[in-house]
Amino acid sequence: MEKYEEIEKGLVSNFRKNIWAKFVKGVIEYEMIQDGDKIAVCISGGKDSFLMAKCFQEIKRHRKMNFDLEFISMDPGYKKENKEKILENAKLLNIPLTTFKTRIFDAVDNISDHPCYICARMRRGYLYEKAKSLRL
Repeated sequence: MEKYEEIEKGLVSNFRKNIWAKFVKGVIEYEMIQDGDKIAVCISGGKDSFLMAKCFQEIKRHRKMNFDLEFISMDPGYKKENKEKILENAKLLNIPLTTFKTRIFDAVDNISDHPCYICARMRRGYLYEKAKSLRL
């Protein structure tokens, strides 16, 4: 059994009550996924975005709903080792990741007034544009 298969099995068994069941309940209760939807999951590199990606992969695998799924990761100017870690983790988790580079960190580096706000707005803008380009 591959490592990602062990992780997927653990998600729906070991974490069934605390994570998996709540995710599925939210998707169903709020009708978050409809047949024919195209969903992009952005991987930031943190455990929350990787977990979200695995949950979406798992729900798609169970074929309760028919939807397209794309995993994207934006490099806003990460150091080489951080970028490589994201790619390694995606490979380990069997998440087919599409990456794209921006220069957001360079753009906000010299901004003294609310750089985090500006960075977050720029990141969202780039992600929306990438999703549009993927026809999501």
